[in-house]
Amino acid sequence: MAAAAGPARLVRCGQKDELYRAGLRSGAGTALRGLAGARPWLAWRREVELLSDVAYFVLTTLSGYQTLGEEYVNIIQVDPSKKKVPSFLRRALFISLHTLVPYCLEKALMHLEHELQMEAEESRTPESPPALGFPSRTLIRSWIRRQVGELTEQQKKTASQIVYVLKQCIPLLHRLHLAAFYIQGTFYHLSKRITGISYLQFGGLQGEDQSIRSSYKFLGIISLLHLLLTIGVQMYSCKQKQRARQEWRLHRNIAHQNSRRQEAAAGRQSRCTLCLEERRHSTATPCGHLFCWECITAWCSTRAECPLCREKFHPQKLIYLQHYQM
Repeated sequence: MAAAAGPARLVRCGQKDELYRAGLRSGAGTALRGLAGARPWLAWRREVELLSDVAYFVLTTLSGYQTLGEEYVNIIQVDPSKKKVPSFLRRALFISLHTLVPYCLEKALMHLEHELQMEAEESRTPESPPALGFPSRTLIRSWIRRQVGELTEQQKKTASQIVYVLKQCIPLLHRLHLAAFYIQGTFYHLSKRITGISYLQFGGLQGEDQSIRSSYKFLGIISLLHLLLTIGVQMYSCKQKQRARQEWRLHRNIAHQNSRRQEAAAGRQSRCTLCLEERRHSTATPCGHLFCWECITAWCSTRAECPLCREKFHPQKLIYLQHYQM
């Protein structure tokens, strides 16, 4: 008698599949490192892992067989009708969403963010030579660079904000999906939720997973509350950053205006009131007023008094200010 597979079996199945996939990725990476060396392995490690995951699901799910994890817990895939196995197209879509789409999204966001940062810094770093056999990586990067180069400054700022939001939202989406799985008990992977692939179990006690379903629901509620708290903290932090950025802009504008006023005031104060030009060889009278040396000495040759306050003094009382800047 078949029944819907419980969350415990789905978790064990996912863990078992992940274990075998990790072993396959490790073996493929070791083979590449032994054949081509450590440098190509480091450059193409992510692509080798992708090919290993695709090969694992093509040889099992796409070929119509159970994965090793599904065999371990004795469950089979079914379509939304729960009466037949998923079609070939549905299985191919699941494999694409589970392996290819995350890889392409990760690479696209990484290259886009890198290009936007380089455009903002107005500096280009020399690129590594393209690897042989995989020209698509260079083509994709060149295409992204051309598209970024055609954007305006405002569009580049908008694109940077979109990239930042996507990088923050994708992990939150996975956490939300996991909380929904704990509460509902179906669709352990987001790709299977999208394609509608669920599981039926055979053998074992029918109430085996039902007895712990309440524990998973409680865990899902806790995970959902923690996710909401995380989103609230991030939104509050984002608002604080925006507020601090606005305050810094206001402070910078005020400081700039004050500096301009001080420079203007200093420019006015550094002018000689006799020649109305910038003061040269500043000289002080006994009353404290400043003039050019040539101007005040020429003035004192006819009148022995301050041009501003009319205080009488002898020309010998003039003080030439050396190294004076104002």
